[in-house]
Amino acid sequence: MNQDKKKVETKTLSYHYIIAGGGIIGMTIARELLRREPKAGIAILEKESDVAQHSSGRNSGVLHAGFYYSADSLKARFTRDGNQAMRAYCTEHGLKLNDCGKIVVASSEEEIAGLEELKRRGDLNGVELTWMSEEEVSAIDPNVKTCHKALYSPTTATVDPVEVCQCMKRELQQKGVTFYFDTTYLRCVKRDDQSMQIRTSKGEYRCSYFINAAGLYADQIAHEFGFGGAYTILPFKGIYLEYAKNKSDVRTNIYPVPDLENPFLGVHFTKTVDGTVKIGPTAIPAFWRENYKGLQRFKWRELLQISFYISKLMLTNAFHFRRLAFEEMRKYHKPTFVALSRIMVHDLDVKGFGSFLQPGIRAQLLHKKSLSLVQDFVIEGDAHSMHVLNAVSPAFTCSLSFAAYVVDHIDQYCAGSS
Repeated sequence: MNQDKKKVETKTLSYHYIIAGGGIIGMTIARELLRREPKAGIAILEKESDVAQHSSGRNSGVLHAGFYYSADSLKARFTRDGNQAMRAYCTEHGLKLNDCGKIVVASSEEEIAGLEELKRRGDLNGVELTWMSEEEVSAIDPNVKTCHKALYSPTTATVDPVEVCQCMKRELQQKGVTFYFDTTYLRCVKRDDQSMQIRTSKGEYRCSYFINAAGLYADQIAHEFGFGGAYTILPFKGIYLEYAKNKSDVRTNIYPVPDLENPFLGVHFTKTVDGTVKIGPTAIPAFWRENYKGLQRFKWRELLQISFYISKLMLTNAFHFRRLAFEEMRKYHKPTFVALSRIMVHDLDVKGFGSFLQPGIRAQLLHKKSLSLVQDFVIEGDAHSMHVLNAVSPAFTCSLSFAAYVVDHIDQYCAGSS
């Protein structure tokens, strides 16, 4: 009887697919796998007590349109298609969607050339983007300030990322996906029958295929499997500041012309799904991967490794890192942070700003040899495992279309091995 019980228990812990990471990427991959294989057994391992505890639940909530990125990038395609897919998902499930659009402004005549480059990229990417005069901009939001003209993105919107992730969790559970919370991935052992034995803090699980969507720790897991050796994760902390006075002084998302050489879009106004206005974010390197507040989750090994790469970036000044680091540190001075936002509006009460909101940390991939920040999606894998090494911003917007791309590659690898 005990032997029979043991067999039953072993069977319940065996799955076709096991995914490490309960963020939006892990869940959309599970959703796409189920769409193609409705009877597949899928488990998601999450070290936290619920989904979306890191980047997926701590991002701006903006659904980007896809005009910042060069047309030959994966990011351009995934953002454009992901925007439409996530809008449809929110509509289908009755989730909140603030269809307020976005205005990209120029602070000087020199920046108009930057607007023209964005328009060119938008046209190449097939993204709706229109020129507007100062008068036309004022009709949308009279507080927006721009030099001569601006670009308007009608398909940019905002959602509640936590609401979206919770909805997706419920959907997946209803379709048979098993979530194991408070369960930390430890290591993997390949068995003689080519299945994978996944060891965790809560026991062992077996699968035919393993998917690494572990965000801030994706590189470490990938290295164990022999992938991603050229890269390491460099975490960047982002914090927004709430405009607490009211919700009416700013009506839409307002962005500056970005430095297209860097993956950060500069201080901007975000109009959240409930109409709240916030400015941000910062983009300063974090000293350990979950360096949200004080010494919480402090890890010596991570501090030493990240400090090593930050020192190399400072010494070599790769991608103008010194200037970027000092500019970002200045944003922690609240008056400086507010002053950067006021360039884009006619009038705003500087005393109307409240508290800094909860920080988020971006898992930014760094190429160790070239010391360059990787600005596009990167996956590596084979017929046994797939590793999402760089789910780069705006990964939340891209998630549904990116998941299809990941599963396409899984299908190709598995078909090639059969």
